[in-house]
Amino acid sequence: MIPAGEYTLSFVRSPGPGGQNVNKVASACELRFRVSATSLLDEAGKARLRAFAGRRLTRDDEIVLEAHRHRTQEANRRDAIGRLERLIDQARHVPKPRKKTKPSRAAKARRLAGKRLQQDKKRLRARPADD
Repeated sequence: MIPAGEYTLSFVRSPGPGGQNVNKVASACELRFRVSATSLLDEAGKARLRAFAGRRLTRDDEIVLEAHRHRTQEANRRDAIGRLERLIDQARHVPKPRKKTKPSRAAKARRLAGKRLQQDKKRLRARPADD
């Protein structure tokens, strides 16, 4: 759960087609979350969060999430906060470092044997040489 002081919410008019209330009701939610000010992540986690945020990250180091899938403010607010929580959970996960590996001798032999089989198959398809 993200503390309420960590983000700001504002409600704006939702884009796209609508009915009679389209120009009256501000049901879309805009959530702003300052990455550098959060206490939820360490510096490495903040760097991962910035990478995951992509184009949603502003120059002021804020993540801006817009939620307008639903018709009510409350549903859009829950949607925006849920998406932010998923981003933060994703940034909390430290990826396991990749170990470089090389193919085993048996794997190399299997690969070369397969290439030889293919080579023989194609050689048999060729027109016989004129002697």
